[in-house]
Amino acid sequence: MTQPTPEVPAAARPAIPVTVWMLGFVSLLMDVSSEMINALLPLYLAGGLGASALAIGFIEGLSVAIATVTKFLSGVISDISRRAKPLAVLGYGLGALSRLIFPWAASLDQIVLAKALDRVGKGIRGTPRDAIVAAVSPPEIRGASFGLRKSLDTVGGFVGPLVAVGAMILMAGDIRSVFWIAVLPALLCMIVLVFCVHEPEGLRPARRGGFRLRDALRLNRAVWVVIGLASVIMLARFSEAFVLLKALEAGFTPAWVPLALVIMHAAYGLTAYPVGRLSDRIGGSGLLLCSLGFLIAAHLTLAHAGAIWVYVLGTVLWGLHMGFSQGLLGAMIAAATPDHLKGSAFGTFNLVTGLVVLIGNTLAGWLWQGLGSAAPFLAGAALSVLAMIALAAGLGRSGARRATV
Repeated sequence: MTQPTPEVPAAARPAIPVTVWMLGFVSLLMDVSSEMINALLPLYLAGGLGASALAIGFIEGLSVAIATVTKFLSGVISDISRRAKPLAVLGYGLGALSRLIFPWAASLDQIVLAKALDRVGKGIRGTPRDAIVAAVSPPEIRGASFGLRKSLDTVGGFVGPLVAVGAMILMAGDIRSVFWIAVLPALLCMIVLVFCVHEPEGLRPARRGGFRLRDALRLNRAVWVVIGLASVIMLARFSEAFVLLKALEAGFTPAWVPLALVIMHAAYGLTAYPVGRLSDRIGGSGLLLCSLGFLIAAHLTLAHAGAIWVYVLGTVLWGLHMGFSQGLLGAMIAAATPDHLKGSAFGTFNLVTGLVVLIGNTLAGWLWQGLGSAAPFLAGAALSVLAMIALAAGLGRSGARRATV
């Protein structure tokens, strides 16, 4: 597990680079667009197109699986070329292009096409974006940098569903019209990325000859420990689409369902940055244990959410889990990986965890359809307990090794 960065006086800590801020705003704008669509898509699939819970779970999982393949390839290409921004522009550009398909989609296969294009874009952009953040951030503020980008990303996750709610009211529940509005923030995202984000010096081609593909496939043990732990967490935390479907059972009307994501992302965004800064001082393992505690509580609460206030509590707990885990995993990968393999490490991390998400989402849909809406959440709680036990055991072994040194 990762060790805390040596304490640096607050006055001596460098400022978070402008590039990190700009990438955060890029993520914010794209997430506004994404969440406007994602907040309503499960309802559109179930109500407008008649898709089952199993189909929704498979579509969500398949879209992540598609993204993981491109995340891995973009990470390797980023390490070979030492150029990250062109891949980021391509990835965000494909995401923006996909926004033009959703309003026209009238069948399940067209939704799959739009989701696939969006996820290919997400797969391409995620790895080079994280590699840029790692390259421009000094080690003593790396957790804060990843936490800040995540926090700005979740501001988009907060604003997007709010815009979706307002648009649904103004458009008299016309989901397709809301999908058209989602095109605008995606276009703004591209403007900021192209004109305000610059390629870091550390990723330019000066070191191209030092890369070997077999090194990308032989990442060190510390990286694989983080990947293994993240895989169990991702298996337990399936798509938020099921959380949104649960909102209808709790008493929400369709126009107000996106508020669930507002609540979730508010909790996520308010915690990601301070948790990232705290991890710079004390390390990430204990904070991940806290995140799993929140996830267990969220699953158990949502499994029995028959009233709105219970459901709201469950979404807050889910958001706290996200805030305590997402930025930390990225910072832990960055800390455990040599500079010339960071792109490949992030790509491998995203590849493995994404395939796990495909399995987890499909399983959640099968459980929902076969055993009822509480079943996937109870299964998620059990898997979260297993992840907590594995993490605690790992901390115990690392503590024993330090005691013998």
